[in-house]
Amino acid sequence: MDVRLLLIVLGVISAMFGVVATRFGFPGFNKIAQVALVLALLPVVCRFHRKLYIICKVLPRDLKLLYRSISAEIEVKGQHRNNMTVVKVFKKRVERYPNKPCFFFEDRVWTFAEINEYSNQIADVFQKAGYVKGDAVALMMPNRPEYVAIWLGLGKLGVVTALINTNLRLQSLIHCLRIADVKSIIYVEEYSSALDDIKDSIQGIGKYKICYKSETCEDGVHDLNKLMSKASKDEPIIKNAPNYKDKLLYIYTSGTTGLPKVAIVLNSRYLLMIMPFRLLGIRSRDILYNPNPLYHTAGGMVGVSFAILKGVPVVLRSKFSVSAYWSDCIKYKCTVAQYIGEMCRYLLNAPPKSEDSAHRLRLMFGNGMRPQIWNDFVNRFNIKRVAEVYGSSEGNANIANLDGQPGAIGFMPLIVPRMFHPLAIIRVNNETYEPVRGSNGLCIRAETNEPGMFIGLIKEGSASREFNGYLDEEASKRKIIENVFAKGDKAFVTGDILVEDEYGYIYFKDRVGDTYRWKGENVATAEVEGVISDIAGQRNATVYGVQVPGMEGRAGMAAIVDPDSHLDFKALAEGLEKALPAYARPIFLRIVKELEMTGTFKLKKINLQKEGFDPSKIQDKMYFLSGNKEYIEITPEVYQEIISGSRKF
Repeated sequence: MDVRLLLIVLGVISAMFGVVATRFGFPGFNKIAQVALVLALLPVVCRFHRKLYIICKVLPRDLKLLYRSISAEIEVKGQHRNNMTVVKVFKKRVERYPNKPCFFFEDRVWTFAEINEYSNQIADVFQKAGYVKGDAVALMMPNRPEYVAIWLGLGKLGVVTALINTNLRLQSLIHCLRIADVKSIIYVEEYSSALDDIKDSIQGIGKYKICYKSETCEDGVHDLNKLMSKASKDEPIIKNAPNYKDKLLYIYTSGTTGLPKVAIVLNSRYLLMIMPFRLLGIRSRDILYNPNPLYHTAGGMVGVSFAILKGVPVVLRSKFSVSAYWSDCIKYKCTVAQYIGEMCRYLLNAPPKSEDSAHRLRLMFGNGMRPQIWNDFVNRFNIKRVAEVYGSSEGNANIANLDGQPGAIGFMPLIVPRMFHPLAIIRVNNETYEPVRGSNGLCIRAETNEPGMFIGLIKEGSASREFNGYLDEEASKRKIIENVFAKGDKAFVTGDILVEDEYGYIYFKDRVGDTYRWKGENVATAEVEGVISDIAGQRNATVYGVQVPGMEGRAGMAAIVDPDSHLDFKALAEGLEKALPAYARPIFLRIVKELEMTGTFKLKKINLQKEGFDPSKIQDKMYFLSGNKEYIEITPEVYQEIISGSRKF
């Protein structure tokens, strides 16, 4: 028997004997009980002194998380019990604070009452047009308060709004409209040409155009301005009102299949945004600066929800601007601001100015802050607290870094045993990223400081632990693993490799699968490969992300088969510019004679990714996208300019 275990057993027996003896009139044995307890605890303290020290050190952090999590969970259960929806919660805000600012945009303040009236007009227009609960309408519009009011109005009818990435064009745009089975699309005039380019492929889909500059609409297009001018501002009368578990939004996310997938956002899912509100310690008197795109989860769900659900005024901006970020925060007296990693890098690279620290921000939160710039960013801009938030539109694996630990994307409370955590990092194969299983067939938790796949255990009926999935059922199935820690259980697989340190802090390591992140956007490699193949005469091509020193995420690189050197680089650059948004266009090209394949005829890209774009190590010719329409050969001189940061892209 282990000596430590023997001491514990003897100590416990002696302590029990001492307590019993004292109870029956032998008080001197009380000392024996005390000594016995010390002997019992001594080996435990000796063996686990480091862990006990760490638990005590992070105890305030963990208790704060538990308190805020329990408070949020109680509110979530109350919403479920009362069959609440986003619209119902918003109405309560309107009734209580009709004249309170809801959104600041440019030089106008939109009150809760004004947003509600606009949403009622939208509901009236589409109710009269015959739209009913379960129908889907696409929305393609830049950041504006009307954006939120539109999907709120449609939500009052139970109509699902598909939030379209405004950068999408051609095949990607067609795909997004078709896969969501939308009956119509609401758009502003600046996107007319994008829809004209695909008009033959989207026949049957109605068009509702909002004009801010011109005053007329083309034939076959509904003038939403005119329809709105005649619409009622009163609350619509709904016979089949939406419920807690009904669909509210579709948000598109890139995946390993190539083209965007549709993540389903139920009312119950959107109402979960009270979680970050609670966890981050946001207050109703705060003013939030949100320059993120409203078609993304960060801007359209997290940022906007604080206004809709909790009455926090939100400052919107049509597009992120380095020069205006801090001046906007000062102008609108913001106390909280959102970011994505690239924003922070752009802000830090800008020349110093007096506005840098003249703001009132007490908190910045977001995702993607690089550990390498964290401290420099905080010190230069005098940010009292930075909170990283990790999660996804569709997933149930969400964590947050509440105390500003540099580089951490979140943490696991150490006072809660791992077996009770709904989240975990599991051991995976380094090449296939499949779970490594023990002799019992179950997954194995990664050790401290061991990289592994981040997962979230699924529990049906729990809003925070459900996985609502995608419209594509096969895509949903690919994100689920079974028999995780017990026979029959299931978990959502994030596709991200994370690592946890001894303090419970979690750090991002890598993103797996056929996607990479660049310019704050997820890029699906299969989609880019298809576009390249079409432009380059059906040549084989594989796309992957490569790291560039000093840059956030991975830059796109394409290896193209062109053994006879017939590739037209000018036509390729022009074709990519037309077919793909800027963040998805490959920055680097590598011309190869052939591409290695697996036994199942899948292109291998791991070795290509590892080799990168260093001309001193690679014999193949490589090219760099200079501007938007020209690929130039990567010479040793060009390579040095790229890695030193002197050549911008």
